[in-house]
Amino acid sequence: MKKFINSPETVVPDYLNGLVAAHPEILTLQANPRVLLRKGVGQHRKVGLVAGGGSGCEPLHTGFVGPGMLDAACPGEIFTSPVPDQIISATRAVNVGAGVVHIVKNFSGEVMNFGIAQEILAFENIHPITVLINDDCSIPDDDESAGRRGLGATVFVEKIAGASAHRGDSIDTVVRIARRANDRARTFSIGLNSCIPPARGKPIYTMGEDEMDIGIGISGSPGRERVPMRPARDIAEMLLQKVLGDLKPADGSQILTLISGLGGTPESELYILYGEVHQRLRAAGYDPAYALVGNYVTSLEQMGAALTVLELDDELAALWREPVHTSNLRWGM
Repeated sequence: MKKFINSPETVVPDYLNGLVAAHPEILTLQANPRVLLRKGVGQHRKVGLVAGGGSGCEPLHTGFVGPGMLDAACPGEIFTSPVPDQIISATRAVNVGAGVVHIVKNFSGEVMNFGIAQEILAFENIHPITVLINDDCSIPDDDESAGRRGLGATVFVEKIAGASAHRGDSIDTVVRIARRANDRARTFSIGLNSCIPPARGKPIYTMGEDEMDIGIGISGSPGRERVPMRPARDIAEMLLQKVLGDLKPADGSQILTLISGLGGTPESELYILYGEVHQRLRAAGYDPAYALVGNYVTSLEQMGAALTVLELDDELAALWREPVHTSNLRWGM
């Protein structure tokens, strides 16, 4: 294992110290319990937005703290949910009289720990509302599992809900908009290898040289099927069939697209995939109006890509265009 770290035990705090040092104009760090905060949080009355998850998936969520997006992020250890104390502290910090929204990816540890935090906060008369992200269409939408995982739609929801909160909307409006964004988004992912958690020192699993892993998650979780490697055009076609077949957007819809690398895929390859996706969306009668291409929801240094599509309406599109200023997403400010 070769990584630019001091030790496996200090990866997360060392990362956060560097992140805040690079962006002191928008970020502050609370060390114990570990919470990343938007600078100036609590100075103005607005709905507070809190998210969190295991570290190793950066820039999710820490890279999206700042004006127009999240007010606080709770980074757990590598691939481990934040603990309730982090979530409680973050919620208190952003609770300034307009209510608090918890944006929670549908992973069992995150759902459990956010739930425990909410039970404790209720004794302080703080009642956050959960928006559950469950856009992973590689998992059947049935009652036989813990449900669909939260993946790329998290970025869209954090941005769109963040814009709604930033303009002063009520908590009911922020929640309604966030849930609609989640409901109108789907993600499907393909992996080309595994990743190496620092504390483990070796790949979580191995793959054949000519294999793709279909329907992977994040945090190094394997997919549902191994298939032979294919050209980018065929991979783009497969990804689109999965997400559009599940979402079934209306003919002519405006589409917001995310092609996210998993940490190890070259940007050039991600843009090759996006070019194929863009062409096929237009050929199918959709309007690929907005796109993000790059590493937005990752799994350490894993090679692979995830396609997320969101069927926009006028309100969601307008909120997407609103200014934002975070370390990893910024325009208009």
